[in-house]
Amino acid sequence: MNQTIKKDFLWIYRAMKTSRYFEEKMEKAYLEGKQPVFNIGAGPVLGEMHLSNGQEPAAASMIVHLTKNDTVTATHRPHHQAIAKGVDLKKMAAEIYGKKTGLSKGKGGHMHLFDPNVKFSCGGIVAAGMPHAVGAALANKKRENDWVAVAFIGDGAANTGAFHESLNLAALWKLPFIVVVEDNSWGISVAKKDSTSVPYNDVRAKAYGIKGYLVKDNDPIEMYKVSKEAVERARRGEGPSIIEIETYRFLGHFQGDPELYRNKGEAPSLREKDPIKRLKQYLLKEKLATESEIKSIDEEVYKKVDTAYEFAIHSEYPEPTEALEDVFC
Repeated sequence: MNQTIKKDFLWIYRAMKTSRYFEEKMEKAYLEGKQPVFNIGAGPVLGEMHLSNGQEPAAASMIVHLTKNDTVTATHRPHHQAIAKGVDLKKMAAEIYGKKTGLSKGKGGHMHLFDPNVKFSCGGIVAAGMPHAVGAALANKKRENDWVAVAFIGDGAANTGAFHESLNLAALWKLPFIVVVEDNSWGISVAKKDSTSVPYNDVRAKAYGIKGYLVKDNDPIEMYKVSKEAVERARRGEGPSIIEIETYRFLGHFQGDPELYRNKGEAPSLREKDPIKRLKQYLLKEKLATESEIKSIDEEVYKKVDTAYEFAIHSEYPEPTEALEDVFC
């Protein structure tokens, strides 16, 4: 058992570290040409940018239990989920840079990452991934396999019609479906307490007669345990689950967000509880890893991410005429 736990937790650490380093580089790359006066249309990376630094446990500690055959749909803040699911890192970076070597030939950008090879997709519409994931879960059930579908959403999305309609069908048909609610306390600039009638969305599971779980304090260990149970239940045909994880958003809703709605001390206090550092301490304390093993993982991560960025930066942009390709008329 310890060997399984060690393998899983080292995988989780690697996925979290990869996401963090990828986004730290993106944070700098995105701001190129956008300072001192922020201009969303300037620099090598255009458009909005939503980073997930601090929210890594929600993705890694769930996706460690999934396989290539399981479906994941994600949000407009998708990098940690995409990386954990195994999306091609080079093609993902190139897509964000708008290059023709990207996942969608540079036409989707960071909010529309699609990799059918690992059954991953995301989109910019709040809660839009839930019906898609329920559809995948229905297909899995009809095909009589043990594959599951997981939809990641933010806490604000739990107040939408898509959330409730999707859960109603998933519960009614007892589908192998799990929704992970990443509760970072903010729906853009609106505090959760000002928009949501329940303290945590796991309690909403009772309305559909399904299982609800709550993970407090962005805990990657507890998220691992809860997700394992939910995935195993889904594979056994025991129906859907809601998992809400109380997570942390270190940065603004988008890059360039002045964060006037946020107490100035909030983000620094959250960084003091960095989940990556906490997991590293746990691995060392429980003798699941040595300092040299962790250092080796870190070095592998840095090399892999740096290589992906070099690939993206030196890839070619699509020709203007290519905008008319791969579209429906």
